[in-house]
Amino acid sequence: MRNTSKMVSFLYGTSFGRCLLKIIMKLHLDRVVTKFLWSPCSRPLIGWYIRHNSISVTKAEMMSFRSFRDLFARKRSGIIIDPVPEHLISPCDGWLSAFPIDEESCFSIKNSHYKISDFLQDDTLAKNYIGGTCLIFRLCVSDYHHYCYIDDGYQGKNHFIPGVLHSVQPIACDTYPVFVLNKRSWCLLTTENFGPVVQCEIGALVVGGIFNEKENTRFWKGTEKGHFELAGSTIILLFEPGQMELRPEFVGDLFYQDEVRVTQGQWIGTKGGYSL
Repeated sequence: MRNTSKMVSFLYGTSFGRCLLKIIMKLHLDRVVTKFLWSPCSRPLIGWYIRHNSISVTKAEMMSFRSFRDLFARKRSGIIIDPVPEHLISPCDGWLSAFPIDEESCFSIKNSHYKISDFLQDDTLAKNYIGGTCLIFRLCVSDYHHYCYIDDGYQGKNHFIPGVLHSVQPIACDTYPVFVLNKRSWCLLTTENFGPVVQCEIGALVVGGIFNEKENTRFWKGTEKGHFELAGSTIILLFEPGQMELRPEFVGDLFYQDEVRVTQGQWIGTKGGYSL
């Protein structure tokens, strides 16, 4: 579902907009917006944003938000995590899409082709995912922006790759190879049920903050891994061949549409099976 905002449609879908976007990127004007959203001056936006996106918050929570950023980075209780060990869960709320990884260790999204070696900047690791599956979770601005671990296992080192901050909305991904241009952080998750999984968090327009506080440590399914600061963003999971199979209903839905809606903790795949 392509729920692209009018502003992003203008910046990426028109010649003038793309010229303006280059100026914004070059002068880092998005940092001005970010600074405003972190300040108490942004508090008047909170009520409108909650109503516009039908976000459920208590009166006490409303009173505690000192800036728009506080609303965006809020914690949420009552998340239901599928408990079956062999069930793959979604690490976040968002829109899911899935792509096969070809024999050249690439996956393709519309007009953009991504070599995993460029995406991770690690040629050796990229070869392990030939014939596997790439899952992409696109978080919208109204989504809950904390994300969790998909299984029990061990997390290695966090690898931070600097870059720009393009939007991750579909029209931007159709225009630029944003996943190899944008700021991102990835790590290798040695999971108990799905083999070695690469998880990568990608920043987006106005999203300068990717907070992963843990590394070289044990983790458990459903516990928090990290969070984003402000606006939309993306999480990508890479699976080796034969380690994970999407639920048939998701495969069927993705045959007819680009993305399907998922929630954090939801059962989306199963251990083993066939890659896409």
